[in-house]
Amino acid sequence: MIPGKLERDIFRKERNMSIIVYTKPNCVQCNATKRTMDKHGLDYDTVDLTQDINALNRVKELGFSQAPVVVAGEDAWSGFRPDKIKELSTTVEAVAI
Repeated sequence: MIPGKLERDIFRKERNMSIIVYTKPNCVQCNATKRTMDKHGLDYDTVDLTQDINALNRVKELGFSQAPVVVAGEDAWSGFRPDKIKELSTTVEAVAI
């Protein structure tokens, strides 16, 4: 069961967890990441690294050089990681119940 938008919003506010997906145009792994997050009902913001130099610098400071980069609370990873997305979805669902 995927929690409703209200429950997810409450979770994000209580845990101060926002999910940001740093992407670039024509990125197959970026599109796969967003599709999988949508499938799991996760709310996230996207930032185009080709349009935001500050975001690109932040991603580099985190040690990443491959898009997408997902930052969820204190967790971060790069590339298409369905295992991490599922883990994140399970965490959101468990807290919302």
